[in-house]
Amino acid sequence: MADLRATADPRPLGKSGITVSPLAWGMWRFGRATAAEGQRLVEAALDAGIMLFDTADIYGFESVEKGFGDAEALLGRIFAEAPDLRGRMVLATKGGITPPVPYDSGRDYLMGALDASLRRLGLEQVDLYQIHRPDILAHPQEVARTLEDMVAAGKVRAIGVSNYTRHQTTALASFLSTPLASLQPEFSPLHLDPMVDGLFDLAMERDYAVLAWSPLGGGRLGDPAEPRGRAIGDALDHRARACRVSRAAVAYSWIMTHPARPIPIVGTQQAWRIAEAADAFKVTWTRQQWYDVLVAARGEKLP
Repeated sequence: MADLRATADPRPLGKSGITVSPLAWGMWRFGRATAAEGQRLVEAALDAGIMLFDTADIYGFESVEKGFGDAEALLGRIFAEAPDLRGRMVLATKGGITPPVPYDSGRDYLMGALDASLRRLGLEQVDLYQIHRPDILAHPQEVARTLEDMVAAGKVRAIGVSNYTRHQTTALASFLSTPLASLQPEFSPLHLDPMVDGLFDLAMERDYAVLAWSPLGGGRLGDPAEPRGRAIGDALDHRARACRVSRAAVAYSWIMTHPARPIPIVGTQQAWRIAEAADAFKVTWTRQQWYDVLVAARGEKLP
């Protein structure tokens, strides 16, 4: 039987016409770096074959008075110093989290949030703009019109949602004439919900790209403290030893091997760990080996 494996081949970002890498790099903790340190991290990701960069206006947030927008602002300073970097990446940002409210997807807020993101980045357009978390008080028809107006204004090339349920996603999509390009759920061997709650099935049905945040369980897969995490680590390490790669690379490969082709968002802020992520493409799986990780992740045998 042929081995299963993730490939380094670029793939479409849904139906947007944009091509992206099968790995992304995320900037959740990016705002704390200096401009020089930040540029080295951006270049490390590009050198690793990563062309999809994920940020958000809330990244860098520490309190209501401090940090909001810091990651975008740092990236904007880097673009000012090295403008050629922008043309080498597909840039995604997000808006809609408004501490301490906590969420606002109203038209006025989102349009203003996008403009503020563009100012911080020093850009006139981003490739992908996603609603960061659903606002229960926003009607999906209003959100749809807002997203489409962003595209019509030339400020956004493609649109997506983050942390939406399957039903929230289909409700929004029903009001859109511009198709959603992406979904961004949490997904890792420690968090399997999108695999079982219908979100991955929806992505495959409608050709949405899946951007998986926290693919290493917020770092917990590196040193798991509970029996389930240790069992997952053991299953991953079996492939890591055989393929001579790190546990993290095997975890990224396991995620990418799912037929929904999730794109893990690598969150590390260390250049050598960013480079190591590309080892995921060295990993091969039999069905038994892939399911062994799933069984460990479930904490019980499959039916």
